[in-house]
Parts: sequence; C-alpha cells; structure tokens
Amino acid sequence: MLDAEFLARLGTIVLIDLMLAGDNALVIALAVRSLPRRQQLYGRIFGTMGAVVLRIALITITTFLLSVPFLKLVGGLLLIWIAVKLVRPDSEEGKDVKPGTSLRSAIWIIIVADLVMSLDNVLGVAAAAHGDMTLVVIGIAISIPIVVWGSGFLARLMARFVWFIWLGGAVLGYVAGDMALSDEAVNRWIGGSAALHRVVPLALALLLFALGWWLARHRRGGVHGNAAVVRD
Repeated sequence: MLDAEFLARLGTIVLIDLMLAGDNALVIALAVRSLPRRQQLYGRIFGTMGAVVLRIALITITTFLLSVPFLKLVGGLLLIWIAVKLVRPDSEEGKDVKPGTSLRSAIWIIIVADLVMSLDNVLGVAAAAHGDMTLVVIGIAISIPIVVWGSGFLARLMARFVWFIWLGGAVLGYVAGDMALSDEAVNRWIGGSAALHRVVPLALALLLFALGWWLARHRRGGVHGNAAVVRD
C-alpha cells in the first residue's frame, strides 16, 4: 500500500471525489437545512453513509462492465465531456433540491440525489482505480468526510483558486485518455503503442487545463464588456 503507483492512484481518486462532489455537498446542505440542528448532523451522517454504500456498489458494477470491449473507449469519451462540464464556469446543478421535512425524508433525499448525480464520480473513480477496490474504498473513506464537513471550505477554495478546478479537469482528462487507450480493442487497433499511451493522456490533461483557463478568461472579458455597456 506504500507503493508509489498505489499512492498516486489514491491521490487521483481523492482529487476526483473532491472535484466532482461539490454538487453532492450542496445537496446534503439543502436537504437538511429545515431540520433542527441535532437532526441536521444525523441527516448528514446517515444520508452520506447510505450514499457511500450505493456508490461503492455502483463502482464495483462499473468496473466489471468496463471489461466489455469498447466500453472503456465510450467511458473515456464520457469522462472528457464530464471534464469539460467541470471546467465550465457557473454550474447550476443542485439548485432545485427541496429540503427534507423530517430526518427520514432528508436521508432519502440525500441518497437518491447522490445516486442520480454520481455518474461522473463513479466513472472517474472506476477509471482511476483500474479495478482495485481497496483503492476505491480508501479513497472514498478519505474524501467523503472532507466533502460532508468541509464543503464550505472546499467551495471557498474553488472560488478563490480557480486553477484548482482546472487542475481537476486536467486530472479527469488524463484519466479519460488512459482509460480509452487501455481498452483491449483500442489497444489492438493502435498496436500497443507505448508512445501514444504516454502522449494522449498528457495532451488531454493540458487541453482541459487550457480550456478551463480560456473559458474563465472569456467569461471575465464578457463580464467587463457588459459592465462597460451598463455604465454607458
């Protein structure tokens, strides 16, 4: 477990969990906001426990399905789309979640919403783990408490250091490229080229980081332009 590759993959899983669980943390906060303070804590704990169990089950199923030819290629393309969504400013997910009226309803809302919203997280973690469920369990065990109790700090961190979001997109881009090229059918098609296995994931990582920077710069330019129009 102290192997360098194991630790690198563990770090990747934790980062993916943190980057893609922001909306899940928002759902948790919204679902319990109408409960008494003590029940809010119970709602966060038990709702998150149920969501974690379901997520591990989904990752296990996804890992098995990724052994089917060309599904890793499809999964890699889907991860690229998820990475583009991540680095795009102003995500609106999670805004319409209604608060729970009781502890039981809040727990149910958290579990169901996490199940619906966790496709990106499940796919990213399954791709980074390469079938190692020990990595999956440890990674989720580290990241989930941070998301549940540190979601406010995480949101401030992302707002203050926008490059942190671009870094998450870059990591997803790298994992997507590695996942697509590890598909047996694709590997046979490219002749097992070691150069492509090194270059493609790195190129996708740099592309996603650059895309995040460009979108943020373009948005700032648009905001300043609109402000100038208003002043006129």
